[in-house]
Amino acid sequence: MTNIAIFVSGSGTNCENIIKHFADDANVHIALVLSNKSDAYALVRAANHHVPTAVLTKAEFNDEAKVMALLKAHKVNFIVLAGFLLMIPPFLVSAFHRRMLNIHPALLPKFGGKGMYGHHVHEAVKAAGEKETGITIHWVSDDCDAGEIIAQFSTPVTDSDTPDDIAAKVHQLEQTHFPEVIAQVLEKGNL
Repeated sequence: MTNIAIFVSGSGTNCENIIKHFADDANVHIALVLSNKSDAYALVRAANHHVPTAVLTKAEFNDEAKVMALLKAHKVNFIVLAGFLLMIPPFLVSAFHRRMLNIHPALLPKFGGKGMYGHHVHEAVKAAGEKETGITIHWVSDDCDAGEIIAQFSTPVTDSDTPDDIAAKVHQLEQTHFPEVIAQVLEKGNL
């Protein structure tokens, strides 16, 4: 059984999509939704699906004993970052090597790194005059947005697209592909 923890900081549309995708899967269980923000709407979405939730401050998230105890209590053996805005501490990267993946709202290595999340990415894509953007699903490493790429999906960017238009296109790619890529990774037995 794969017991997934989803780490999220925001509204949780990707989180909920993942929960729904695996709802009837006998081999995958969403064991925990963890956020660094007590007002993240993702916590409400998780509770609506009867998924346990937890909130850790930045300081608590960097406390190895606290984090590992929480994950152990929920029997977590795989982690998915779905809009989680804290850097992952080295102890967690090490403990979940090739068992923790992230989604980034651009085609890495472009538009990645510290401060490049959400609307900041879409504004940068627009400002750079890019003709395409997309999503990157990658393994988490010690360096921000630098882990080995698992999958990328692209969408065109037109001259008339606003950052909001770009965000909508990227969100559609996330909703379509993210749960399926997670399922494929799990099926390949990369655990």
